[in-house]
Amino acid sequence: MNAPFPLSSETISVADLRDPGEVCRIERFVADNAGTIFQRPKWLQAVDRSTGHKASGLVAERCGQITGWLPFSEVHSPLFGRALVSSGFGVGGGPLVALHDGANENTAQALCKSAEEVAIRSSCPSIELRNGDAPAGWHRWNDSHCGFETDLADDDEQQLLAIPRKQRAEVRKSLKLDLEVSVGTQPADRGAHYAVYAASVHNLGTPVFPRALFDTMLDMFGDDADILTVRHQGEPVASVLSFYHGGAVLPYWGGGTFAARHLRANERMYYELMLHARNRGCDRFDFGRSKTGSGPYNYKKNWGFEPQPLSYASWTAPGHEPRDLSPNNEAYSAKIELWKKLPLALANRIGPSIARGLA
Repeated sequence: MNAPFPLSSETISVADLRDPGEVCRIERFVADNAGTIFQRPKWLQAVDRSTGHKASGLVAERCGQITGWLPFSEVHSPLFGRALVSSGFGVGGGPLVALHDGANENTAQALCKSAEEVAIRSSCPSIELRNGDAPAGWHRWNDSHCGFETDLADDDEQQLLAIPRKQRAEVRKSLKLDLEVSVGTQPADRGAHYAVYAASVHNLGTPVFPRALFDTMLDMFGDDADILTVRHQGEPVASVLSFYHGGAVLPYWGGGTFAARHLRANERMYYELMLHARNRGCDRFDFGRSKTGSGPYNYKKNWGFEPQPLSYASWTAPGHEPRDLSPNNEAYSAKIELWKKLPLALANRIGPSIARGLA
């Protein structure tokens, strides 16, 4: 049984995500307080089941009611070390506090301070928050990545006109090409997506995530996730696995083959996803995060999205070096170039065991 951490009239304890009742209670709290998909226990559980990174988190309560929640995955990797990450394989996470129960930033910071104790007990010398408030003394920054989100238009033509002229011309060209678009979650959809995504990240010099991660996410989220694939003459050239949460579509794991560029398959893919999402009842398109000033950052600006700086924070136990997984880290640059030169079949075979640590 977890011993609670006292906080005046609040208590903070480690959540038992093996208990279906506790999971439902936290899922309801996330939904009621405008939490992100990365704060849902279901996200943590999918990561746990597919990669072995334990799903956990801290719950703040007052009089039996949840007032705050800090989700995290206990990430462990022989190459990249151990850490509590909020949330594993997510671009968001961090503490979530109740909107109308008198909870405030003190609750968020108390959750973070309690996480320090959990990290030490779990032999995790680092904590990473991918959103939210952090206590004084933690390393905080908001200049590394930006998020991109905008409203969807009311109909197909207005959606096309909402795209800036130069990018709209590329979309119009893609609509004239011999491209087929399908949406689904069947084995054929999953196989096509993984093949395209693996080729895409290999070209960037990055190990591909385990296929089990994608399969488990699709199984766990059910109707709230799907795959949109663009094919040319029957061959998949672009594909994206998207989530639907809080009225927004999140194209999350996507990519294209070398052929996608001259076929403008990515342009077709994202435009078709906008239409598909609106037909599903979504009113916003969340284009995810990109490193500030990078190629993907500029690509999303070309679509008319305004970058919004994202806040991050980390804590490192005394006597330890900060965990740094940035591809701009000089220690990784030579490895990235070497990885690009590996045969794709070999990279796909050994990549998932490495990529598990990149949560």
